[in-house]
Amino acid sequence: MLNIVLFGPPGAGKGTQSEKLIGHYNLLHISTGDLFRKHLGEGTELGKKARGYMDEGKLVPDQLVVDMVDDKLREGHERNGIIFDGFPRTIPQAEALDQLLSSKNIPIVATIMLDVPDEELINRLLERGKTSGRSDDQDRSKIETRLQVYKDETLPVANYYKEQDKLATVNGVGSIDDIFRRISREIDNRKA
Repeated sequence: MLNIVLFGPPGAGKGTQSEKLIGHYNLLHISTGDLFRKHLGEGTELGKKARGYMDEGKLVPDQLVVDMVDDKLREGHERNGIIFDGFPRTIPQAEALDQLLSSKNIPIVATIMLDVPDEELINRLLERGKTSGRSDDQDRSKIETRLQVYKDETLPVANYYKEQDKLATVNGVGSIDDIFRRISREIDNRKA
């Protein structure tokens, strides 16, 4: 199976590229944001547990997020693999995901990190903020804070996968199709 982690800072184009990769490689899309909305909306047992933490203003524990991913994997899908979008965000999440996937004998093949300079990210997010209605995309200081959180908390995940020889850094600047071709080249080289 072709199991990929796609990650990068806010504004790097993960969502856009995920859509193209899903269609091209016939992948199951796993986004923790989507999983949260599903479980909270349906009032599942996992959703109720998550709601309890959220109502207290606490972060949902990594294991509960991994349990939601496991629930999604158990649904059974006729796909060629999985693309993890926006997950894992921390090293403990990456370790927990590896344990889960190892137990199912479906390891991560590649981690694709979109590399985009900060000023380009800020400009992209400000532009997106004009049409998205997202207040966090309309304020430069909020964007800079989000980028710093990414660098502090999520960027270390790159080294985790680099140590496993699963990291490919892809230039995330250029046309959508050019970036897609770069990502596809890395994926094709890893699955060969």
